[in-house]
Amino acid sequence: MEAYLDNSATTRTADPVVQIMIEAMQVNYGNPSAKHIKGVEAESYVKEAASIIAKSLKVLDKEILFTSGGTESNNTAIIGTAMANKRKGNHLIVSSVEHASVKEPFNFLEREGFRVTYLPVNSEGIVDLEALKEALDEETILVSCMHVNNEIGAIEPIEEIGRIVKEYNPDIIYHVDAIQSYGKFRIYPKKLGIDLLSVSGHKIHGPKGSGFLYIKDKTRIKPIIYGGGQQKGMRSGTENVPAIAGLGKAVELIYNSDFDKKIEHLYEVKDHLIDGLEKMEDVQINSKRDGESAPQIVSASFKDVRAEVLLHALEEKNIFVSSGSACSSNKPGLSNTLVAIGLANNLLDSTIRFSFNYETSIEEIDYALEVLNTLVPQLRRFVRK
Repeated sequence: MEAYLDNSATTRTADPVVQIMIEAMQVNYGNPSAKHIKGVEAESYVKEAASIIAKSLKVLDKEILFTSGGTESNNTAIIGTAMANKRKGNHLIVSSVEHASVKEPFNFLEREGFRVTYLPVNSEGIVDLEALKEALDEETILVSCMHVNNEIGAIEPIEEIGRIVKEYNPDIIYHVDAIQSYGKFRIYPKKLGIDLLSVSGHKIHGPKGSGFLYIKDKTRIKPIIYGGGQQKGMRSGTENVPAIAGLGKAVELIYNSDFDKKIEHLYEVKDHLIDGLEKMEDVQINSKRDGESAPQIVSASFKDVRAEVLLHALEEKNIFVSSGSACSSNKPGLSNTLVAIGLANNLLDSTIRFSFNYETSIEEIDYALEVLNTLVPQLRRFVRK
């Protein structure tokens, strides 16, 4: 049996997504900027995808900017906003538990002379709202916070953050990284006070290399890619029509078909795994249950077992999990999220992330638990000798 439990790293591309991508590559393969019928046919995929995505967010089609994925969306939002508004101020605010695709752009901007405040979180990974209130000042031009933490599934209070920011100064631009939450929650940026929202396609059964950035109309932001002026000059370069078409189809499949049932199933799978892990000796669950954290992520620390060793032992049994963010797994160092929530030092290198999709079965979870109950005691005996 195989149990793929690393869906927060990437998901299997859905069959209808693959089909429309093949169509866009082999049938309607024109350049969307071309004036002839082949170009018009290709452009129709881009327009349709924008319409589908915009409807899911209750925003305007023209407010959707297609990108190569979450990293580009985050970089465009953060660097583009800072550069466009630096005459207004040089202060930026971000949470201390962000993904590298947010953290590194802020590090870059610090080197460029911007002042950055990193907000602390509590033991559950939730941003300190009082610290946000204290950090805001007349030089603040951007506040950025993820919606769902990619490592432990904590749900940040993005609505409250938006309200605090906009009440202090409605001109401050508010960016939300929704890469782990889009497709799992109904997100309406205009209701939440969000100006910029980042999404990645391969987290929602779309293709890798696809994503979008919601940009509220009239938001001051500069492009970071220059060239032929495609997408109204905000992202030059010929649009990746197959990826955009696939992304649109993935969004349609999620939000237009039994969305609530999909999420209910994810929570059932999550609670079933937590139930099993709680029966094991010396296992700490770092994710909350139904409704208190994201439905697709469970973080667990296995005392006296190195995460990488357990990951590969599970791999040999066709069980696939993560020992952290896939995007930074090739870099040494401890997880800033686990450190920020105050996880005990002896558990920092013993933490595994399990993550699910809408098709993950209870049988897969039972198989994983069965193997864990055998493997973990064996690995501990080896360590304790």
